[in-house]
Amino acid sequence: MDEKFENVEEINIKQADTRQETDRKCPACGGTMDFDPKTGGLSCPYCGHEEEIAINGSELADAAEEQAFEGAKLLESCDWGVEKKTVVCNSCGAESLYDALETADICPYCGSNQVMEANDITTLAPNGVVPFKITAKQAGENFKIWIKRKWFCPKEAKESAKPENFKGAYLPFWTFDADTMSTYTAQYGKNRTVRDSKGNTTTVTDWHPTSGTYTEKIDDQLVEGSTRHEVSTMHDIAPFDTNNSKSYKPEYIAGFVSERYSVGLKDAWEKAKNYIKERLTSAISSQIISEKNADKVRGVNLVTQYKSITYKYVLLPVWISAFNYKQKVYQFMVNGETGKVGGASPISWIKVALVVVVCIAVIAVISYFGQ
Repeated sequence: MDEKFENVEEINIKQADTRQETDRKCPACGGTMDFDPKTGGLSCPYCGHEEEIAINGSELADAAEEQAFEGAKLLESCDWGVEKKTVVCNSCGAESLYDALETADICPYCGSNQVMEANDITTLAPNGVVPFKITAKQAGENFKIWIKRKWFCPKEAKESAKPENFKGAYLPFWTFDADTMSTYTAQYGKNRTVRDSKGNTTTVTDWHPTSGTYTEKIDDQLVEGSTRHEVSTMHDIAPFDTNNSKSYKPEYIAGFVSERYSVGLKDAWEKAKNYIKERLTSAISSQIISEKNADKVRGVNLVTQYKSITYKYVLLPVWISAFNYKQKVYQFMVNGETGKVGGASPISWIKVALVVVVCIAVIAVISYFGQ
């Protein structure tokens, strides 16, 4: 038998074994079943057979559970439910997790084919997942509408960023809950109008010191588990409904890539505290304005105590497309739950110049006839 066909047969045998081990084998035809965003269950792309994802006990049991932060084993290796392999992109450095026998020849984040398997890396398995609700077709349609509105985007770039090239991926995020109690000092200002001898008026602010306490329960403060994606793009496609995240099951990520987190739990909590501080500062300022009937607040200094800290490590669904334009990689994302599109598109400076010329000409014509 030809060696090439021997290898194919050997691979198919291994795939069948793996499918049986992971309970994703289609009972009708034996093919591999993937998660279907349209039904929220498993679907066979070969024969169309569909199955629901089993829920243990009740709907409440299927919700992602909060984990105690105190005493968490930050490097504990957890079971993903299926055998995983780590694939590293030599171009952008992204580390992706695939099913052990899934082919991985193109990086979903930058489009490079410079990918290679890495040695086993100890990593936490997620305890929550927000499943895909938007299909690849819907993501592509949303993207086409979005990119058409980018008038300054070059035609070549629009044509190369094809909707069918979107790859479904789960990105890592941490969420934190905590009870907070803050003591603060600040200054609040009240405006008053002053009139001079000539009758001119100016606004003067009188500042007064204040202090107090503020309590708030923080729910699902979101922190990126990866540093490889533009924060602005992630903000463009937000929010995600992490409060309704499902308890992790391998069936939810069947057929999708999962990015390995690069921001660990300890570092993520430090970032979360910075986000929470900004949130509390804004809330305290609003409280002072309300209580003091003030116009302004400045110089808020606070010391915050945290209690009952819990966390979740959740996977959030994103459709990703990357393309090269003039030796630069551009990445687009579509929220796999809501369909919102984000990304930075290239700019055609020729189009910009044409608009500037037209504007100058219009202004000149208006000025000429105005005289």
